[in-house]
Amino acid sequence: MVRKLLLIVVLLVVVVLLYASRQPDTFRVERSAVIAASAEKIYPLIDDFHQWRLWSPWNKLDPAAKITIGSPSSGPGATYAWEGNRKIGAGTMLILDDAPPTRVRIKLDFVKPMAGTSENLYTLTPEAGGTRVTWTMTGPMTFVSKVMCLFVSMDKMVGGDFERGLANIKGIAER
Repeated sequence: MVRKLLLIVVLLVVVVLLYASRQPDTFRVERSAVIAASAEKIYPLIDDFHQWRLWSPWNKLDPAAKITIGSPSSGPGATYAWEGNRKIGAGTMLILDDAPPTRVRIKLDFVKPMAGTSENLYTLTPEAGGTRVTWTMTGPMTFVSKVMCLFVSMDKMVGGDFERGLANIKGIAER
């Protein structure tokens, strides 16, 4: 009986690992919102790391987190580092490039709770009634990530955070 049970467990593990190996090598999470404000008003909230404390969805998860903002604080080369509780972990961001007032591209490196690198792209597009702000995160899927995402997708892990962040930007920019 124990041998049969062990064989079933081994087979299940093999099936999960094989299924995970067939998952995409990259992930993409995207959310957008129309904000009743100009791109010129919204753009500095994203491009200047000093402004992130106003809208970042992760600030409320750990108000005591240690935040370090480099100089410059905006534009290409700007850096932001954080170290916080287990809910927000630790990592760094670097603005790779921008195109005022339409685009900001950021490299995101997580250190804790699990190492990983991704890219965030914020695009601001004029639209009737204001500006559409789109927040897109893309990155590679390691084998461990592929296994994890069989149980909880990247979209479910961060999609709600993106929605809260965009709602926070909307609230600030529309005042």
